Amino acid sequence: MSSATAPETIDVAALRVGMFVHLDLGWMSHPFPLSSFRIASDEQIATIRALGLKKVRWSSQQSLPDEAANDASAPAPAPATETPEARARAELRQRLAGERAALALCERQFAEAARDCRRATELVASQPTEAGAQASAIAKALVDKMLGEHDLCIRLLTDAAGDKASAHALNVALIALLMGRTLGLPEADMHDLGVGALMHDVGKLELPDRVRHREDYFSVAELKAYEEHVGRGVAQARRMGLSPGATLVIAQHHENADGTGFPLKLNTDRMTALSRTVALVNRYDKLCNPHVAARAMTPHESLSLLFAQSKSKFDAAILGVFIKMMGVYPLGSIVQLTDDRYAMVVGVNSSRPLKPRVLVHEARVPRDEALPLDLESTDGIGIRRSLRPQQLPEATLAYLSPRPRVAYFFEPAVRDPNPSA
Repeated sequence: MSSATAPETIDVAALRVGMFVHLDLGWMSHPFPLSSFRIASDEQIATIRALGLKKVRWSSQQSLPDEAANDASAPAPAPATETPEARARAELRQRLAGERAALALCERQFAEAARDCRRATELVASQPTEAGAQASAIAKALVDKMLGEHDLCIRLLTDAAGDKASAHALNVALIALLMGRTLGLPEADMHDLGVGALMHDVGKLELPDRVRHREDYFSVAELKAYEEHVGRGVAQARRMGLSPGATLVIAQHHENADGTGFPLKLNTDRMTALSRTVALVNRYDKLCNPHVAARAMTPHESLSLLFAQSKSKFDAAILGVFIKMMGVYPLGSIVQLTDDRYAMVVGVNSSRPLKPRVLVHEARVPRDEALPLDLESTDGIGIRRSLRPQQLPEATLAYLSPRPRVAYFFEPAVRDPNPSA
């Protein structure tokens, strides 16, 4: 290709409808059918900006002449007659579009990863080697997206697409990998952690439905059958050709630090660090998203219970990393702010979790126009306490609309320059 037609780079702030762009991103990193396309709408521009890129490649030759600016590096100036009120409304619309696009991108990526996880699981019985390869590909994609110097934000999803088993496996894998990133694990260990977390319950595929989820009323025989899923999972891991590190995660994800777990009653010293991580995250997600939804604990309650059990059930150091990354009020927590307003935690910077992003109940602001409040960028406002949804006023409960299933994804962290207190 000649230099006249070679793609140039452009700041994402200068993108316009009609420009032909090239996204140099890998699998699961953007929602568009193709990586090279002509921008057709403002919504697509907002989605591109939500990807966290500063610049993209674009082709002036393939862009629409009447839409591609002569000086594409500069955003279009605001009309001279624009009033401050109109400018504020336009800015709000732009921020809302960006927020919606970022959330939609996370939800599409979660749905895509959950779908691929389900497909890998469905291949275990008939094509175990292919199932292992697919699990490895999913883990590699997640690790590739996470690694780097940038901060990551963990975002609460409003729509956890996928079946419960795949959503659980993906939740565990995502949080475990984010912990691995915080711990500075090498890439090979991150990969083993991801594969083991995604496949930690693979042994349940051979169990009857009635014993796939542990219940207090189980007979001795039913409890034994349930606990056999670990050994069955190890056998499946070997058939799938998983690495020793990933296989040990599957083998040890129900062991406890004090030796009271199963099947081998290992203590912390005999468990791998990867296994200790998945054991903790698996328990946390089961507390937030139990098989019977009515038994669900809030994320804050779940974290408090894990902390209370830390001296016996879990590695205290691993739990410390979990709390440091997720915050005292994890994603999905319903809270009351220090100014008495009610809110829901919808975003956490994994490097600075004590000041999360929250969706605040504001009666004067329609729910679909509400922007999350970044507590890190807002002086004088913090979180006073955590609440159960049932403790909220009826109007607040309807406004915040907490989901029965907690699910999350991650994205590059962007500090909100214009928080609205």
